[in-house]
Amino acid sequence: MALHAAVCSARQLPRVSLLTASFSNISLQATRSFSTTLPIQRAATLPAEIPPYPYGPRRTFKQADSGLYGGATIIFGNKISKGRNKGKTRRIWKPNVRKEKIYSKALDEEIELKVTHGVLRTINKVGGLDEYLLGDKPARIKELGMFGWKLRWRVMTSLAMKEKFALERQQLGLQEPETFEQFLARHSESEKIEAATEHDLRRQQEAHQAATPLTAASMGETNAPGLRTNPA
Repeated sequence: MALHAAVCSARQLPRVSLLTASFSNISLQATRSFSTTLPIQRAATLPAEIPPYPYGPRRTFKQADSGLYGGATIIFGNKISKGRNKGKTRRIWKPNVRKEKIYSKALDEEIELKVTHGVLRTINKVGGLDEYLLGDKPARIKELGMFGWKLRWRVMTSLAMKEKFALERQQLGLQEPETFEQFLARHSESEKIEAATEHDLRRQQEAHQAATPLTAASMGETNAPGLRTNPA
């Protein structure tokens, strides 16, 4: 009888320890916050090495900065029926967005991105993704958005595009563009020369004023009021 009780107690020991371990992992403090509200849409940002986008991130319909939307956005309106059930119904028109793999000649790879049907038609019309991204008109730059601007920088800094630009400069007889460090050095040198010129000009004016004799007109002297001179 005693042996049977010892065996039963030995069998129950692991179960008790496992149950205790499971309860020890339970905590009354939440590990992550729970909320029923939608997450805040943060504005898209660019890395430090990419020039700033002239039009900035989208203030409304911020998901447009995650693909090539071509300036498309959600349109709110009403559907007006004139038949038997005539009336006005609220409607929403969303852009026709799809995921496509588009080949880039400069990057030599297929890029999977979100693109609207209108932008995809424009890409096929101009001759490819690189030609669409390198458009220099203000309307094209504006419809690129943050995502297109980042992709444009990748295309322009690729080795194939640098070789193409160098060949075009050679054909047109243009000089090699200066680097950013050379531009800063030239800009700082011009500022130093301008500051030295202004300092020399100021010293010349002070020396000229010191050498000029003081006169009554320069000192602002006037006749006292009430005193009149009799004409001869």
